[in-house]
Order: sequence, then C-alpha cells, then structure tokens
Amino acid sequence: MNNLVQGFLDNDSFFGRFMTKLGIIIAANIMFVLLSIPFFTIGAGFSALYYVMFRTLRSEGGVNPFKEFWTGLRVNFKQATISWILFVLMIAFVLMDIRICNAAGGALGYLKIGAYAIGAAAVILYLYLIPVMTVFEDSLPHLIRNSLYFLGKKPWKTLVILFFDIFPFVLTFSDLQSLPLYAFLWVMCGFGLQAMLAATLLLPEFEPYLAVKEENEEPLEELEANKEVEAEILEEMKKLGM
Repeated sequence: MNNLVQGFLDNDSFFGRFMTKLGIIIAANIMFVLLSIPFFTIGAGFSALYYVMFRTLRSEGGVNPFKEFWTGLRVNFKQATISWILFVLMIAFVLMDIRICNAAGGALGYLKIGAYAIGAAAVILYLYLIPVMTVFEDSLPHLIRNSLYFLGKKPWKTLVILFFDIFPFVLTFSDLQSLPLYAFLWVMCGFGLQAMLAATLLLPEFEPYLAVKEENEEPLEELEANKEVEAEILEEMKKLGM
C-alpha cells in the first residue's frame, strides 16, 4: 500500500507531473498579474508568461518558473511593449469609430461593421503575435508576417484558441454574483491556463522551425529560430498563396 501511494506521489508519476505543471502555471500566472498592474507592461507580461509555458513544454516540466519568467521578460520586453501599445491604440481607434458611427446613424452606421471586422482581426493577430514573438527572434514586421502564416496554417487551432481566450472573459462578466470567485481563479491560474493551452496547440507548428539545442547553448537560444526559418516560412506562404 505504501509503495502504491509513494508511486502515485512520485515526481515521475502522472499525478506528480500534473502537479508540477500546475505549480508552474500558478507561479507564472501570479507573476503575470503582478506585472500587469502598470497597464503598459501587460504585453511584456504576456510574452514572459508564454515563455514559461513553451519552456515547460519543451523541457517536460523541469523549469524554474520565476527564473524563466524574468528571462522571457528581459528578452522580449521592448517588442512586446511596443506591440501592446500599438494594439491598445488600434482597439481605442476602433471603439471611437464605432461610437461615432452609432452617433451619426443612417448610412454611416453601417461603417461600424468594418470597424468591428478590423477590431476582430487585430485581436486575432495579437493572440498569435505574442507566442510567435516569444519563440522566434526577429523584427516586429517579420514577426507579424510569421504570425499571419501560422494563423492561416491551421484555422481550427485559431478557433480553439479564440474560444478559450474570449469565452472565459464573457462568462466572468456575465455572472457578476460570482465575480469574486472568477477574480480569484484569474489571479491564481486563469491566464496561465490559457497560455498553456495555446502553447500546447502551437508548439507542434513551431518546432520544425526551431533551432536544435546543442550542449553548450544558453537557455535563451533554445527557443530561437534557426537561420533558415525566414526562407522556409516564405516558401510555405507562397504555397498557401499568401
């Protein structure tokens, strides 16, 4: 009986691996929430959160979430912050445009359909840009292009990621009586679970373009694209007619 319990609680057992991953998700999630208190650092926090999730998946859970979070934050802070600010400005512009269309009424009111479409496209692109930015080292315009490539490669994965990124927020604010419970879950693990799900779906698409890790490589280099990534992605985009 003791051997059975010990085997169940062993770090290499299914339960042990599950609890290890859950602990990593919770630790990274709490760090993300703390970092997001200053509004302009939310984008950098997202990139660091995804960095932890990708590192966890590629190392089968054996990572220090605090160390990896700060590493991801340091590596992607500039690009993640710039992309976050641009995204917020785009959403603000779309919301202002919708408000103007609603106030104007008449034929101008139909223009808000285009504004909704632009807003939806911006959200979808941003949800892919952050994980792509976390895994591949490149200029922001190239990262946006690569995000479009991966976005169009497996549309069903895009739908799954969108559903689990958006529906929980809708559920949270549609049940105000349970808002304290939802708030607790978001602070503890909500964002981390979303990032882990997206990373799990996207990593198989990213792996063919990732550099092979050598014995003497630094941890940061493990998730960098190799020299042929740009050429391979461009070739694949041509085949898809993009």
